[in-house]
Amino acid sequence: MASDTSPNPRVGIPYRTRNEELKGERGKYDKYRDAVLRAGGEPVEVSLGLSADELGRLAGSLDAVVLTGSPADVNPALYGAPRNPASAEADPDRERTDFALLEHAFAEHKPVLAICYGVQSMNVFLGGTLIQDIPSELHTPIQHPWSNRDKGAPEPFHAAKIESGSRLRELAGADEVGINSSHHQSVLDPGRSLRIAARAPDGVVEAVEWTGDSNWVTGVQWHPERMAETDALSQRLFGALIEVARKAAVKQA
Repeated sequence: MASDTSPNPRVGIPYRTRNEELKGERGKYDKYRDAVLRAGGEPVEVSLGLSADELGRLAGSLDAVVLTGSPADVNPALYGAPRNPASAEADPDRERTDFALLEHAFAEHKPVLAICYGVQSMNVFLGGTLIQDIPSELHTPIQHPWSNRDKGAPEPFHAAKIESGSRLRELAGADEVGINSSHHQSVLDPGRSLRIAARAPDGVVEAVEWTGDSNWVTGVQWHPERMAETDALSQRLFGALIEVARKAAVKQA
């Protein structure tokens, strides 16, 4: 844990995919690092190639975790479902890393902010299930995936209704917010001790919160790291993670 001589909480951030890590593709990954830095944390890069022992030692040095988005999809075998043909290939190294970080964070009461793929990964870790492809399974008029991104299509935004009594509602200061959207999967059945904190107008789950104990664990389906310079809720999400991590670190120092 952090000490008085190291006031900035150490926030572990796993790479999005092993392939991106090996190729040195950092453009999207660095947005998470920048958001953590801006909020007052010390980003710690977590390689997806660490051994179990190495990952365990690194996890023990962290004060908080941010689970990133990813172009991969969680292996549906992990939640007992047949694979939808529209489901992307899984990244076993990312799954293994996420699950190890989550196991440590829940055991040691360290805060977690799970984003996009990260919230799906966390939900499966806790025994939940996923919608594997929103367009083909729900036929909703709301644009959840960022279609034609490579051709310059703008990032889609839509509304999210926030549940009253949730921590997210306190952070947002409103019952409804506008969020960016870049996903084709989402939470179906929430995992153990997760409550739904926000939904899109079509009912798609957009945020969940941990209720198993007092630990601060929040998952959002959108991408606050891409809006962290301008959007108040995005800033508050990262700020809350760092604040909780700092208080826990000081308490245990």
